[in-house]
Amino acid sequence: MKLKFYGTRGSIPVCDAGFQQFGGNTTCLQITDTNQIAIIDAGTGLRNLGRDLLAIGHKQEQIRIAFTHFHWDHIQGFPFFAPAYDPKQKITLLTLGRDQTISNLREIFEVQMQAEYFPVQLDHMGANFEFLQIADATEHFTGINNVETIVTAQRHNHPGGAYSFRIERNGRVLVVCIDVEHGEQIDPRLVKLARGADLLVHDAQYTAEELQKRRGWGHSSFDQAMQVAEMAGVKRLALTHHDPDHDDEFLERIEKLCQERFPNAVLAREGMEISIGEAT
Repeated sequence: MKLKFYGTRGSIPVCDAGFQQFGGNTTCLQITDTNQIAIIDAGTGLRNLGRDLLAIGHKQEQIRIAFTHFHWDHIQGFPFFAPAYDPKQKITLLTLGRDQTISNLREIFEVQMQAEYFPVQLDHMGANFEFLQIADATEHFTGINNVETIVTAQRHNHPGGAYSFRIERNGRVLVVCIDVEHGEQIDPRLVKLARGADLLVHDAQYTAEELQKRRGWGHSSFDQAMQVAEMAGVKRLALTHHDPDHDDEFLERIEKLCQERFPNAVLAREGMEISIGEAT
């Protein structure tokens, strides 16, 4: 498996000078295995992902986009995803995990693209859309491309609800835990989910000081992300969902501090690729 970050920013995209190294697009991750891609979240980074797929002539009968949740910064790139305008393309949008509160997945995207907000409505985009809400993720994904795949989705604390994902494939483990607020103590269920992962991608929007002023906003600190990595015994840690007020200079300083504590930590940068299980 290979992971590529197309969007690493939290809350709102930024394009100011001083924000280019780590990127200004909101959350979007591409997972590639055996020349097949899957996508997690459709923030503004999804636009560039779609353009790249067209540029390299990538062909895939079905493109899956899984959503951690549906706050604006995780869906606002969808109307600009070029493959969604191809009548020959099938795109499956899905939620994973138990205790979902979404009652109509299609409606989320229909409302986002209704005429008051966007010139092209969902039904006029062109692609063949499928909307799935799946409680048992493992059952659904077993055997993709003839490779045993175990996907575990777990609800965690975030306003409106959100889900973390654990993906096990070919003996490699990727865990994505974005938009999570642990509270006073680290969530032990998330530590269990991340246990022994080759790569943990974790929300780290705030410093410890900022977090004290933003309780209830649904995010974690750099320290908490490292604590999860340490408690779970993960091999590598990528911190993401950077605050829109944290510029490149600030994030570079934070990254050095994080690496002093957890040497295999890195702050995610737009365009960064990480091979899951690759030696460091």
